[in-house]
Amino acid sequence: MNYKNLLTEIKEGIGIIKINRPQQLNALNIETIHELNDVAHQWSRDDRIKVMIITGEGKAFVAGADIAEMKDMTKQQAIDLSEMGQKVFSLIESQDKPVIAAVNGFALGGGCELAMACDIRIASDKAKLGQPEINLGIIPGFAGTQRLARMVGTAKAKELILTAEIIDAQTSMNIGLVNQVVPHDNLLETCIELAKKIASKGPTAVRLAKRVISRGVETDFATGSSFEVDAFGECFASGEAKEGMDAFLEKRKPSWA
Repeated sequence: MNYKNLLTEIKEGIGIIKINRPQQLNALNIETIHELNDVAHQWSRDDRIKVMIITGEGKAFVAGADIAEMKDMTKQQAIDLSEMGQKVFSLIESQDKPVIAAVNGFALGGGCELAMACDIRIASDKAKLGQPEINLGIIPGFAGTQRLARMVGTAKAKELILTAEIIDAQTSMNIGLVNQVVPHDNLLETCIELAKKIASKGPTAVRLAKRVISRGVETDFATGSSFEVDAFGECFASGEAKEGMDAFLEKRKPSWA
């Protein structure tokens, strides 16, 4: 499907979504959020796709939400926008397929929130991240207050949000906001290679591992461990455990098809 604000490509089991509003630094307007919702729904059901990558066109990943579109909103319109953004980012976060953020430049406000909704964040050495909404008299609205605190700790999240500080890629990695930093020109290649590595693994195990980690961190250790027990058994029920172990003993690559 063709989108006005997104470029999409599916190749070798990898689905790439590129936010394509470079003149607006890929700011998320309502139309773009709806398009992200549509492609995420479509690709979640597409068996060709094993891993997704989200990135931006030009010098920004996503520089925030569209300020021109927000500035005259009423309270209810702002609530509706926040709920919509949270719903779409939750869809990206909670679907079975791993999602990698290729943070190619500015990831501010809604852009930082979008990156945090992804499972893994790889940043260009030119990237800048932050939640500077307070400069505009607002707070993060797409669950940034919640995800950031869970990733970097409450105190650091408060510091970043309350000061509106924008940090570079290396600092972002140091505090746990991104997984790794790579040279700008190697960013997409690095993300594609990572996606291929994940896509080569047992699909049921990948799906269950992501689900158990995500569910487990939201609960206590014992409950999370019980999720793991059930998922561990499900791997054997799927038949993939037998194939993986047979392949290991026979010194061959497993066939997951």
